[in-house]
Amino acid sequence: MQRLRWISAGLLASSLVLTSCTSGPAGVNAKQDSTSPLELWTRTKPGGPGEQGTLKLAKAFEKATGYKVKVTAIFDDFETKLQQRAAQRNLPDIVMNDVTQLGAMHSQGLLREIDLDKVKNGKNLIGQSLDSGKSVDGKQYALPYSAQASALLIRKDWRQKLKLGVPQSWADFAAMAKDFTTKDPDGNGKQDTAGLAAPLSTKRGYASWYFSNFLWAAGGDFITESGKGKYKPAMTSKASVEAMQWFRDLGCQAKAVQPGSVTMDTPPTNETFEAGKAGMYVVGPYMLPRFDESLGKDKYEVVPMPKGPKDATVLAEGGSVYLMAGSENQAGQDAFADYAVSEPGQKTGMEGDTGFVVQLPVNKTVNISQVRPDPRWKTYSEVYQGSGRYAPSIPNWTPVRQATADTVNALMADCSLNIATKLADLDKQLAGILKEQGIAAS
Repeated sequence: MQRLRWISAGLLASSLVLTSCTSGPAGVNAKQDSTSPLELWTRTKPGGPGEQGTLKLAKAFEKATGYKVKVTAIFDDFETKLQQRAAQRNLPDIVMNDVTQLGAMHSQGLLREIDLDKVKNGKNLIGQSLDSGKSVDGKQYALPYSAQASALLIRKDWRQKLKLGVPQSWADFAAMAKDFTTKDPDGNGKQDTAGLAAPLSTKRGYASWYFSNFLWAAGGDFITESGKGKYKPAMTSKASVEAMQWFRDLGCQAKAVQPGSVTMDTPPTNETFEAGKAGMYVVGPYMLPRFDESLGKDKYEVVPMPKGPKDATVLAEGGSVYLMAGSENQAGQDAFADYAVSEPGQKTGMEGDTGFVVQLPVNKTVNISQVRPDPRWKTYSEVYQGSGRYAPSIPNWTPVRQATADTVNALMADCSLNIATKLADLDKQLAGILKEQGIAAS
C-alpha cells in the first residue's frame, strides 16, 4: 500500500514546490513505524556503477541495523520527479543528491531537520563537510557522505621533457601553460597543444564552476555573507576583478586555453586532456579511473593547485544524505544517515575501482590510504581537508552560478569586452537574485 507523507508546508500549485517550514520540522505529525521499509532515491544513472555502489551501501546498512531499504536510481529529470512526489505528499524517505541541492530542497519544505544527537558519527565529520549541510538559518538539514575537491592534473611527460618544475605559484602556472602551448611538448613538430583544458560553457554554469578555483584562491568571491544569512554581490571587488583579469589573460593573451573552450562542458574537455591536446586540467578525483585507462597512469600526475594571491582555496563538492519530510520511519532515516558517515559505511562506499559512492571520506577517522593505497587519492584528500571550500547554502545557488557563468564565458569569448563594465553589470544582476531569494544585505 502506498504510504501517505504529510508535509507541514503548503503546496504552491503553480510550481509544484513546497513553501519553507517555519513552525518546526516538517512531517512531525506522521505516524511512526520503525519497521516500515525505507525508500531511498539516488541521483545516478539506473543500471550504472553509481546505482551498484548505492545498492552495496544499502545492503551493508541493512545487515548492520536490520532496517530495510529500497533503492531507486534516477538521473534524468530527478528534481521534477521529486516535485511530483511532493505534490502527491508521498516523498521518498531518503535522498542522496548533490550538496548544492540543500538550499533549494530546504526552501521548498522538503526536508526535516537532522538531530545530530541521533547521529553519533556526526561528531567525526570533517568541519567543512558538516557545515556544508547547514542551511542559511544555521540548522542541519543534510549530512555529507562523500566529498571531492579540485586538484591539478599535469602531463608529467611534457613537464619533464621541457624541464619544468611543479608549479608553486600562479606565475609558475601561467609560465607552464604558455610553454605547453608554444614549445611542442608532445614532440610532433606542430603547435597544436594548449596549456590548460577548461570547460567554459554556459551550460549548467560550467564557466563559473571552473573559475571558482581561481577566484577564491585570489581572495575574490561571487557573493559574500554580511551577517545573519544575508549576502551581497562581490564580483567588482579588487580581488575578483584581478582574478578575472589574470584568468582572461591566459586565454586572450597567452592563448593557453584550449580552442573552443567557451563552447565546451566537461565531456569534450575531458576528451581534450586525454587526447593529448592540453597539458593541465583542474578537476576532481572522479576522473582518475578514466584517465588511467585512456591516457595512461604514467603520463600524468596529480598535484595541489599552486598558491594564488591569497591562498590555494579550491572548489569542494560532494553528495549529501537528505532526510525527507513526512517519513513514517524517522528512526530508520536517522540510522541510515549515521551509517553513511560512519567508518564502516564510508569504507564500504569507497570500495572498488569503479562504482564507489564515496569519492573522498568525510569522516576524519577514516584513513583513505588504507582503502585506496594510491597516493594520488591521499593528495586529493589532503587538498579537500586543507583547501576545499563549498558554495554557500543559499536558497538557490543555481541562478548565481548561471549568471556568473554567462559573464565569465562572455569575457573569455570576446577579448574586446571591458572587464570592469561586465562585472559591474553582473553585480547588479546578482543583487537582484539575492533580493528575490530574500537574502540580500540591506
